[in-house]
Amino acid sequence: MLTYKAAYQFVEGGVHAHVLDFPGAITCGSDLAEARRLLASALLDLAEFALERGEPLPRPDPSLSDSDADIEESIHLHLRASTGVEVRPAGVVVP
Repeated sequence: MLTYKAAYQFVEGGVHAHVLDFPGAITCGSDLAEARRLLASALLDLAEFALERGEPLPRPDPSLSDSDADIEESIHLHLRASTGVEVRPAGVVVP
């Protein structure tokens, strides 16, 4: 698990959200709950895309801050590992 810092700013019509230490992780929602959900999804998508391309993930920097943010909080990135191997019982034939 990596812990980054998310920033939220209340704007007319919704909430702007971005991850301070993960460039490109930006979204907006109609309210804080939606902005949090969409930001978590954006962070996961960007991290998976970077790893698929063989790029390193940005290193979390807890010292970063956004003076325009109304709320700053931790956002956790959880990734799962997979071997990509499908195990089938002996004798099972797949057409």
